[in-house]
Amino acid sequence: MADPKRKKKSLKKIGLSAVTIFRIVNRKGYAAVAKGNLTEGRTVYQAYSRLVKACRRGGYELPIRKAPDLPKPR
Repeated sequence: MADPKRKKKSLKKIGLSAVTIFRIVNRKGYAAVAKGNLTEGRTVYQAYSRLVKACRRGGYELPIRKAPDLPKPR
C-alpha cells in the first residue's frame, strides 16, 4: 500500500540522444544503454522499455516512444 504522506521524487528529463541501442553479438536480441544502465531485450522496443524503468529508478525520465519512433540499432 502506498504511503499518502510520501513525497514524489522529481525526475530529471534526458533525451533520446543519450540512449545507445545495439545488437548483442553472441546472443539473440538487443541491448540499450543510458546513464549507467544496461538492459537487454528480444526486440529494440523491449530493451528500450526496460531501460525507461531502470532510468526511472535512478532518478531520470526518458520519453516514452512507440517502436517505429525508436532509433535504429548500431
